[in-house]
Amino acid sequence: MPLFDLYKLYLSPDKVFIRKLKNILGFVPGNAILYKMAFRHRSVAKILKNGTRSSNERLEFLGDAVLGSVIAELLFKNYPYKEEGFLTEMRSKIVNRANLNQLARKMGFDQLIVFDQKAVNVQTKHHSMLGDAFEALIGAIYLDKGYNFTKDFLHKRIVKPYIDINTLEQTETNFKSKLIEWCQRHGKDISFDMVENGEGESSKLFTIQAVIEGESYGIGRDYNKKNAEKLAAEKTCEALSI
Repeated sequence: MPLFDLYKLYLSPDKVFIRKLKNILGFVPGNAILYKMAFRHRSVAKILKNGTRSSNERLEFLGDAVLGSVIAELLFKNYPYKEEGFLTEMRSKIVNRANLNQLARKMGFDQLIVFDQKAVNVQTKHHSMLGDAFEALIGAIYLDKGYNFTKDFLHKRIVKPYIDINTLEQTETNFKSKLIEWCQRHGKDISFDMVENGEGESSKLFTIQAVIEGESYGIGRDYNKKNAEKLAAEKTCEALSI
């Protein structure tokens, strides 16, 4: 093991945190600041001098893109004769929030996330925080180690031990249909409403919110309207434990 890694593990100010990460991830992180950021929830974020927040939200955005790219390549190679619709559905099954939450919990991320317990309710903690941290961690690894290292990490430490692609292929994860059926069974009105994008955001980006009995639930954002509706339905199913 390189001397610098030994220093980080046993002598650096962040040695306890780095040893925990080493046990979980299987490698010694380079830039500890990135990994600390990955586990910092917005409830404890501070405004930095450049105007950004010191939370994991930006890393989450990056990690989501990297994770989607790696999984897309994996599925493209594993299913050479399947159409785009099948590949998209399979990717959604792997990277959906419920699955990422479960993966993060299995890997022990709940012991690393820093958040304000008074500001964060139990529902948020269990239905989004873990998955958000998972994606943020992928973003941190990408910035710290590069794309090829991150792809190898995902294959060896995530996909092989935790994801059974053959089982997922047989699993139904149409959250929109599931949510609509649930509302019909309980006599509740549901709609998927367009939400105005923020200033500076692309006009091609669809932001959709699931509304049940006039109450707003999950929000989905995608450049495809149907995908945005699916994401909104997925988050709503998680929030309602459907």
